[in-house]
Amino acid sequence: MEGVRHMFDGVIFDMDGLMVDTEPVWMECWEPALAHFGYDVPPELADAVRGSAGDTASRILHKMVSPQLDTKAFWDYFSSLAEEIFSKGVKKKPGIDELLAYLGDKSVPCAVASSSSKKGIERNLRFIGALDRFDAIVPSSEVAHAKPAPDIFLEAARRLGTSPSRTMVLEDSFNGVRAGAAGGFFTVLVPDLVCPDDGIRSLASRVCTSLFDVRDLLYHGEVG
Repeated sequence: MEGVRHMFDGVIFDMDGLMVDTEPVWMECWEPALAHFGYDVPPELADAVRGSAGDTASRILHKMVSPQLDTKAFWDYFSSLAEEIFSKGVKKKPGIDELLAYLGDKSVPCAVASSSSKKGIERNLRFIGALDRFDAIVPSSEVAHAKPAPDIFLEAARRLGTSPSRTMVLEDSFNGVRAGAAGGFFTVLVPDLVCPDDGIRSLASRVCTSLFDVRDLLYHGEVG
């Protein structure tokens, strides 16, 4: 099989932890942000929230931290801490340039579907020189339900003009894999900070070690 166009009509990328190495920054912000409001960081909170946003993430905070936590004030403060760090630049994940170049050569349309804000997505993509490589950008604020609901990927596919069954979703988070699987996408997990358990492996269509691995699999027609 020659190339990805015979298999996928579009590719949807997550951003944090997949294209850019931002997850350590988010991890760094949990303790000072919760301490500012008088709370400690519960075990596994970051893993539970990772990949989600909005009301979904706030419900997790209420459940795992406190129902009295003012989540709007918390997210505003949490984001301000992260933005101060991100303003200095972010590092790209290995293989992103090569994968985007391959997809560009095959004229495969690509989108970003991320829990970050549109401003944050565009800033980070600009830092790594990839902003002009995407045909659509969908932040979680533009859909009704955040990951693990499939809304954000379904909207990205709509903007690309592709059907879920013929669209690849690339994710590093468990919530992202759940969202891709729920939407009927060919969902590829590229783990970042957390090793997948059997449950997540069963939901993912494939598990790859890096974006280089994704590029190679597409090149050799070894997905599907």
